[in-house]
Amino acid sequence: MTSPTAPGPQAVAGDAGIAWHAAPGSEALAHFATSRKGLSEGEARARLAQHGPNRLRPPERRGALARFALQFHNVLIYVLLGSAAITAGLGHWVDTGVILGVVLINAAIGFVQEGKAEKALDAIRGMLSVHATVLRGGRRLEIAAEDLVPGDMVLLASGDRVPADLRLTELRSLRVDEAALTGESAPVEKSVDAVPPDAPIGDRFSLAFSGTLVTYGQGSGVVVATAGHTEIGRISALLESVEELSTPLLRQMALFGRWLTFAILALAGLAFVFGVAVRSYSIADMFLAAVGLAVAAIPEGLPAIMTITLAIGVQRMAGRNAIIRRLPAVETLGSVTVICTDKTGTLTRNEMTVQRVATAERDFGVGGAGYAPQGGFLLEDRDAPLDEHPELLEVGRAALLCNDAALRENDGEWTLEGDPTEGALVALAMKAGLDLAFEAEALPRTDVIPFESEHRFMATLHHDHAGHGFIFVKGAPERVLEMCAAERASGEDRPLDRGRWHARMDRIAAAGQRVLAVAMRRVSERHRTLRFSDVEGGFTLLALLGLADPLREEAVASIERCRAAGIRVKMITGDHAATAAAIGAQLGLDGRGGALSGIELEKMDDAALAKSARETDIFARASPEHKLRLVKALQAGGEIVAMTGDGVNDSPALKRADVGVAMGRKGTEAAKEASEMVLADDNFASITAAVEEGRTVYDNLRKAIVYILPTNGGEAGIVLIAILAGIALPITPVQILWVNMVTAVTLSLAFAFERPEAGVMRRPPRDPREPLVSGFLLWRIVLVSMIMVAGSLGLFLWESARGLPLEAARTIAVNTLVMGEIAYLFNCRHLADTALTREGFLGNRTALLAIALLALMQLGFTYAPPMQRLFGTAALDAEAWGRIALFGAALFAIVETEKRLLRNANRT
Repeated sequence: MTSPTAPGPQAVAGDAGIAWHAAPGSEALAHFATSRKGLSEGEARARLAQHGPNRLRPPERRGALARFALQFHNVLIYVLLGSAAITAGLGHWVDTGVILGVVLINAAIGFVQEGKAEKALDAIRGMLSVHATVLRGGRRLEIAAEDLVPGDMVLLASGDRVPADLRLTELRSLRVDEAALTGESAPVEKSVDAVPPDAPIGDRFSLAFSGTLVTYGQGSGVVVATAGHTEIGRISALLESVEELSTPLLRQMALFGRWLTFAILALAGLAFVFGVAVRSYSIADMFLAAVGLAVAAIPEGLPAIMTITLAIGVQRMAGRNAIIRRLPAVETLGSVTVICTDKTGTLTRNEMTVQRVATAERDFGVGGAGYAPQGGFLLEDRDAPLDEHPELLEVGRAALLCNDAALRENDGEWTLEGDPTEGALVALAMKAGLDLAFEAEALPRTDVIPFESEHRFMATLHHDHAGHGFIFVKGAPERVLEMCAAERASGEDRPLDRGRWHARMDRIAAAGQRVLAVAMRRVSERHRTLRFSDVEGGFTLLALLGLADPLREEAVASIERCRAAGIRVKMITGDHAATAAAIGAQLGLDGRGGALSGIELEKMDDAALAKSARETDIFARASPEHKLRLVKALQAGGEIVAMTGDGVNDSPALKRADVGVAMGRKGTEAAKEASEMVLADDNFASITAAVEEGRTVYDNLRKAIVYILPTNGGEAGIVLIAILAGIALPITPVQILWVNMVTAVTLSLAFAFERPEAGVMRRPPRDPREPLVSGFLLWRIVLVSMIMVAGSLGLFLWESARGLPLEAARTIAVNTLVMGEIAYLFNCRHLADTALTREGFLGNRTALLAIALLALMQLGFTYAPPMQRLFGTAALDAEAWGRIALFGAALFAIVETEKRLLRNANRT
């Protein structure tokens, strides 16, 4: 600890070098030149002018126009804009309008999605208290929290949000809920005593942190940090400094766009040179031909298909309680290799529950979870009727009466008023069939000794209407055992076997449960005041209670599904190491390396941390910096990381992770705004569903790309051969654009509705370094492009040789391409498996509807006079349609044969 050396108002708002949790409260008062009566009004005004208001500094923002302009900063978009410029230069305004429309729609969607991300810091700033109660010159005042200054004396009471970081100086049973900051599910018992300088945040009992919630008791403390110097302000700075990553799909699309741009420009340039130098065409004619080649090669519908496929994936995920805030996260989920999850509220319900009742003779299990009084008692995995085990009623009555909490039911939801541990005891009593109002009336409370950390128990005095007196006590088991001389067995008291009870305590704790003891003692009717001397001995131990923040029932199964899918789950929590290890074992996590604590993590360099991050699945006592370092270490090892969480402490790691997953019900706004996905039901199982959908969406995107590109390849090949051969273009640029749009948008859209293929969650995550278009898929694109060229160009030449007019021959060429696309649609529904099944032909209703719609559009394209005038088409006879259909069947058969040959080769 750095000793204060410059007391007085010159102290800065944070004094970041001073570990105030390790300094006595008197040193904090001296350092800030204040007293328990607080600052004077004049001094407070002077310090406010010096240090500024107690609010976080808003970051500089990009303007809306700049954010919108950045949506066009993509190589593929440059290609599309270049295509629009080309078509505009040729006077093809229909082509230009369609291309620009696609570009603008993509930009608008990206603009709206990105705008939401900027709210993350606003959500953190909003967690600062609006008002604070202070002492100024000995007078109690309520002021705006932003007017607090270092040295102010702040008063805290149950229900208050802590308005700044405080060094506590006085308190009475003060408990603070720090779950949003540390991940601890139970409120922290505070103390005025100094703690070691290297204590993690969750163990700094002498500090109260800005933005946390007082759940019980009272206290006062001196302000030692305000605004950005507070712990929550430091987290906000972390969040602001973390850069957002691209996603695998965006990275691959950028690479693919650059490759496609180079290929298109090179091909058009070579064709231009060939035509001028070899064929002696005029520069003007070859410029138009090269433009036609470029238009043919550009997949105008691809960006729209990507956006639509992702958007439909978003809708399907929302139906499974996974709400996507940024579209690319849909695909990224499918390639996730590690899920880093906070325990509280994610794997658990964030509701304390009594799970075990250990009486002198038996160990009972307790069913149900949370505060709902549903569930019974089990003995050796069989129901334990209450009428056969009256000791459960005694335990429940003691837990209910020695208690200050209450449970309320509203619209089927049970909510807690008071301490979570006491709420769990109330629920236990209700499961035992006790009526709260009746017990309170039958045994009204006469006096109480509140729970305090110094004595670690709560005791209440009660009298029934017959004059009998009872003292009930609950608290730390070792402390309650000191008070007891007997244990209750079969309705009678017998000598206490301390060794056996201590062994049972250890077993319960080893199961990851918090242990409480309940005991009672009879007193006379005249005993009306409860003093500490009354609880020094003579009690009868009723039971030990094992409490836990219960695991979600779906969590274990979900983790197992993740493991089958090649995804490792790592639990990062603020809990103690022993508790974390025990809970990890219950979840089925790999605990062979034990739990790695935050203090151990801090001592590691990046190389050691990278090794531990790979080998360890359980991390305990983790701070925001620890979580962020872990995510970075995993990413440095090539992992695609999803981070789940619900508190402010999770926000930096959520933002850094490839996919940040926030809890929708119990998550803070800061966590939600920093994430890519929000779980509407706070259920870890929804992540598994989202991974499955993400993998399916990526599969469907690949299918769409492999489906779209042969159309462009075929069109470009036709135009290129026409240039090389010196013949009329078999298909005009406007007809090219028609084919691209109607087949890409109509037929390709069907892939967005494809259901998951068998075994999608039994295969390892896709290697993020794997190219979007693999060698196999590139071969498929080339093969089908060649078939398209052969069929369309062949029929064009054959029909022209028979004397068919140019317009009719071009119409046949266009419809041949479209028929090939219809047949190829069925091939692409399964890229490797056969399509010769009932499911292969009829398994996607959307595809069948798309084919029917396309057929109507092609009939209009061929026979409608306005379309004939616009696109230069002519009517066809039945024989021509027969030859076109025969080509479609041939293409389907060739691709299915290729699939079978490749499957046989792979098996060999």
